[in-house]
Amino acid sequence: MQAGPRRWHSWAMDVTDDFTAPHQYLNTASMGLPPRTTQQALRTSHQDWAHGDAQASDYDVAVARSRELYAELVHVDIRQVTIGHQVAPVVGLLAAAVPDGATVLVSTDAFTSLTFPFAAHADRGVQVIEVPLDELAEHIDADTYLVAVESVQSATGRLADLDAIEAACTRHGAELIVDTTQSAGWLDLDASRFAATVCGGYKWLLSPRGTAFLTLRPDLIDRLRPLAANWFAGAQVWDSIYRMPLRLATDARRFDVSPAWHSWVGTEASLTYLAGLGVPAVHDHAVAVARAFTDAADLPPGDSAIVSLRTDEQTGTIMAQHEVRAAERDGRLRLSFYLYNTSERAAELGAALAGHVRN
Repeated sequence: MQAGPRRWHSWAMDVTDDFTAPHQYLNTASMGLPPRTTQQALRTSHQDWAHGDAQASDYDVAVARSRELYAELVHVDIRQVTIGHQVAPVVGLLAAAVPDGATVLVSTDAFTSLTFPFAAHADRGVQVIEVPLDELAEHIDADTYLVAVESVQSATGRLADLDAIEAACTRHGAELIVDTTQSAGWLDLDASRFAATVCGGYKWLLSPRGTAFLTLRPDLIDRLRPLAANWFAGAQVWDSIYRMPLRLATDARRFDVSPAWHSWVGTEASLTYLAGLGVPAVHDHAVAVARAFTDAADLPPGDSAIVSLRTDEQTGTIMAQHEVRAAERDGRLRLSFYLYNTSERAAELGAALAGHVRN
C-alpha cells in the first residue's frame, strides 16, 4: 500500500485490478465491493478466529484505526466520532433527544432509516414533514426544530443543496443532520459544519455490512443520552466490563456500541485503501464514468455517481447481455458508478441503452 495519496487524471484512473468482480458491477449504492486488500484482511481474520488464535481485544486496533481514518475522511476531530452497527439505531439516538412537539423536516422519498426513527416519536407530538428535496431550504422556518437530509438521495442520486439548507437552518435556529451513506467515499464533505452526520459503511466505503459512523458537534455530546451505554463506551474499555458506577468516555466514544469484530477488520482495510486514493480523485473518476454513460445514452450529464432512469421492456435484456449488476429502486433503474468501473465499458452500455432509458 502506498504511503500517500495516488495521483490520477480523472479519466485515467484504473484500479480495476484491485477488485475481483468478473462482471460490470453498477450497484455500489446497494453494496460496495471489497478491494483485494480487504478480502485478504478478512481471510486472515477468519483464519485466526477458526484456529483459536484471536482475542477480543485484538480487534480494538481495527476499530480505533477505522475511527481515525473516518475522522480524516470527513474532516472532524476523532473525538467527535462514534462507531455503530447501522444507520437507523444511530439516528434513533438523535431522535430520542428531539423535544416533545418538535417539527422535523425531511425530503420526500428519503431513505426511511433516516426518517422512521423520528416518526416513531409521534406519540410525543413529534411531527415529521416531507417536502421535495429542491424545496427543503425554503420550507425551513421558525417552527422547524431539526432538518434531516441525505447528502445524496438514495433512490435518485440527487445531491442536496447543503449550502442553502445549512444557511436556512442557521437563519432559523434549526439543527441539521446529514446522512452521508450515499456520498462518503466519493463526495468530499466537511461533517464539522453540521450538528450530526450518519453513515453506513457497506456502500461507498467498501466495507462489510455491520459498521456505521456518527459525527457529533462537540456541544451535543453532553446533551444526548447514551441510550446504549455499554462496556465498550467506557472511559477505560477493559476496565468497564463489570460493576457500577456508570463510567463512560467523555467524548463521542461514550455513544459507541460493542463492535462486530470482523466487520471492523474489513472496514479498516477498505478505509485505508480509499485514503490511499484520495476523495478528490475518486470523485472525479466516479462522476466521469457516470457521464461517459449518460453521454453515450444521449442523456443530460449529471453531477452524481448515481444515475436513476426510467426503462422500457428491452432494458433488462440489454443489461443481461452486458453482464450488468444494478438495482431497481422506487420503480426506476438505479446505476451507480465507482472505482471498479471504466469509462469505456460505461460508454458501451450507454450506447446500447440509448433510446431505451430516460430521466
